[in-house]
Amino acid sequence: MKLLLSGLLVLSLLMLSACGQNNSESAKLVEGKVNVITSFYPVYAFTATIGGEDANVINLLPTGVEPHDWTPKSQDIVNTSKAQLFLYNGAGLEGWVPNFLKSLNSDTQVKSVAVSEGVTLLTAEGDDGHGHGHGEEEVDDHSDEHADETNAEDIADHHVDPHTWVSPKSAMVMAENIKNSLIEVDPAHKEGYEQRYNELRGKLETLDQHFTDELSSLPNKEIVVSHQAFGYLARDYGLTQHAIMGLSPDAEPTGQDIVKLAKMVKDEGIKYIFFEELVSDKLAKTLASEAGVETMVLNPVEGLTKEQAANGDDYFTLMEKNLQNLLIALK
Repeated sequence: MKLLLSGLLVLSLLMLSACGQNNSESAKLVEGKVNVITSFYPVYAFTATIGGEDANVINLLPTGVEPHDWTPKSQDIVNTSKAQLFLYNGAGLEGWVPNFLKSLNSDTQVKSVAVSEGVTLLTAEGDDGHGHGHGEEEVDDHSDEHADETNAEDIADHHVDPHTWVSPKSAMVMAENIKNSLIEVDPAHKEGYEQRYNELRGKLETLDQHFTDELSSLPNKEIVVSHQAFGYLARDYGLTQHAIMGLSPDAEPTGQDIVKLAKMVKDEGIKYIFFEELVSDKLAKTLASEAGVETMVLNPVEGLTKEQAANGDDYFTLMEKNLQNLLIALK
């Protein structure tokens, strides 16, 4: 069994690549509580808030790590096999999930849920090089009724955009799925889950209204970003996203792509090129220099930097900073 598990882990690591917290490097399962494993920061943040004192939530992704570059370790398989709930984004973000689930102990009782189920998914052109939109849709022995079948609708060169959480509207759907999943595996604490979910939902509704009110009156709607992570934000708040790279932050644009984008930036009178903290800003700065404009952060909230974790930042503070930077750039 150990040899088989090791072989499956090696196979999964060969095929993998995916898009201040209680992470798997230091966290332990707790007897007497529902143990929940989450795949990366936004899912962890919402789950920890809703779970409160009734759930022990462990995040797989360490602080400061970009999710597209991460692969799970053997201890992650052990912990998840013993947990009651495994929550991941879905929509193709975690290309490692199918092999990860196959590597779990055969007697595991863990329930796996793709929390983006119910979000109307976007597709984006081009291959991202990381299996976004592929692999996640495979039928798996450990999958359950929550598998998101709409993810399979990758046609030709179009791939599912997995960055659902970047829009507060989609985040509300995800939060409800998380709440329902917690109640299903731990009905004894339903009242607490419902109460904390309602508080989180209220904060997301306020954030959604803030984005709607502030962005609707701006004269400019075009944003240029380092990687294609803001499709849901753009769709829900009337913006148009132009990305230097594709769905993966590691995708390399051609020199012709940079020249074309630089011309668009000049023609549209765009004043800022957005970059993100967990990936290199080299290409954003190259484009900004070519077009004669400034750079500024737009955070896809895929994870916290160590500094942000130390400062007490969270999904809401980072999204508010995003809004303030958008307001500066689009005036």
